[in-house]
Amino acid sequence: MSSATTAVALVTNTADRMGQETARRLAAKGQTVILGVRDIQSGQPILDELLQQEQSAELLVLDATQQTSVDAAADNLRSRFGRLDILINNHSLALDKGPLNQAPVEDLIATYEANLFGTFRCIQAFVPLLKLSSNPRVVNISSSLGSVMNMTDKRSPYYEAAQPLYASSKAALNVLTIHLARELKEAGIKVNAVDPGIMDPRLPDGDPESIMETAASAPVRYALIGENGPSGGFFDRLGPIPW
Repeated sequence: MSSATTAVALVTNTADRMGQETARRLAAKGQTVILGVRDIQSGQPILDELLQQEQSAELLVLDATQQTSVDAAADNLRSRFGRLDILINNHSLALDKGPLNQAPVEDLIATYEANLFGTFRCIQAFVPLLKLSSNPRVVNISSSLGSVMNMTDKRSPYYEAAQPLYASSKAALNVLTIHLARELKEAGIKVNAVDPGIMDPRLPDGDPESIMETAASAPVRYALIGENGPSGGFFDRLGPIPW
């Protein structure tokens, strides 16, 4: 299928299993999937897999921690496709190792660099291409650990999941999601935060592949929402998540 008749979907960080499973599901639904990777070698296995299944997929060198790499990736997409329909920001670095007051500030900086600043760079760089789409969608991969209500409600299954560096980066991402959804509404760009549920303590034990298949369902669902779908929300596979 030609990209002129299918959605062009960029999934960042497809070197990790979450990104790969999301890419598989989008490709299976007929989208042209752009596999964002830091280097060609790390993305070659998933590209080969999709091409063997006669899916439409390409690699795109994209290091979200480097502005020059993000800008070059946006220029590449513009020249290759002329637009972007779906952006899935898949950045989830967790470096929590112990008490917050003993955490190296370098770990906090690295966590925010990947989870927050990297996502923000991608949004800024790709919004001009999203504005050229007739049905633009942005999904920011977040976490229920970033829900302030989950952090403070003792009844929440996440209450005891103390990963403050990671959680605070995702809480900040949620705030950006709200404001970006408002700002981009007039352009028709729907922006949502989605928790795949990989860290959900309620998940039953199972093989990693099954867990990833379940986890990827929510990002793909909100990447493909229709005109009447939500924007500025926070969701997992079961529905809305409290902020």
